[in-house]
Amino acid sequence: MSYQGAFRVWRGDADGGDLQDYSVEVNEGEVVLDIIHRLQATQATDLAVRWNCKAGKCGSCSAEVNGRPRLMCMTRMSTFTEAEVITVTPMRSFPVIRDLVTDVSFNYTKAREVQSFTPPPGLAPGEYRMAQVDVERSQEFRKCIECFLCQNTCHVVRDHEENKQAFAGPRYLMRIAELEMHPLDVADRREAAQTEHGLGLCNITKCCTEVCPENIHITDNALIPMKERVVDRRYDPVVWLGNKLFRRGR
Repeated sequence: MSYQGAFRVWRGDADGGDLQDYSVEVNEGEVVLDIIHRLQATQATDLAVRWNCKAGKCGSCSAEVNGRPRLMCMTRMSTFTEAEVITVTPMRSFPVIRDLVTDVSFNYTKAREVQSFTPPPGLAPGEYRMAQVDVERSQEFRKCIECFLCQNTCHVVRDHEENKQAFAGPRYLMRIAELEMHPLDVADRREAAQTEHGLGLCNITKCCTEVCPENIHITDNALIPMKERVVDRRYDPVVWLGNKLFRRGR
């Protein structure tokens, strides 16, 4: 069973653009990316869209559907009514290159700023040994497909462009938390998380968790525990006294 669906798709580039209306055939079982491909093939052959796997595993087709950050390949048309006008726009937090394609290089810049995995001295690759029970807590974070929907929806970045220089965003704060929990990582990342990566700017609204297509509990399992570790380091009176005595002894 098919019908003609009403779509509004943002067209433009870095200099500006607007929403354009299209009527596109919708078939049973399709997702939004199918419709965008059909639109590209039949009416808007110059429409720019980024995609790869169409299986919810590459993170390439991130966009905003009716104002909500989503993967187009995982957004089923059956979730909308036939009479509903579906609006597809590029991710709002990143500069537009063209149409639905945005410049996400901000995220790669932030990735390079995170200190890499730091094993114990003298332990060579191939000599790492860990028990499953020791990695279960952080293993969840490895499901991230870097779709950057969490980065896009985080209001610290989305509503405050000036924060981008000082804020790594939920994806990379989660990466820091993952490494901090890693049983073989010996680096202390707590101070850097607060002062260099902007952990204190996060006010745990859970908007990042709500849009994660992998259902990672970013806020509860990564950001809040990382905040607790920072508080222990910075504000615990016993730690504070120990630091004072240690510095005095030097």
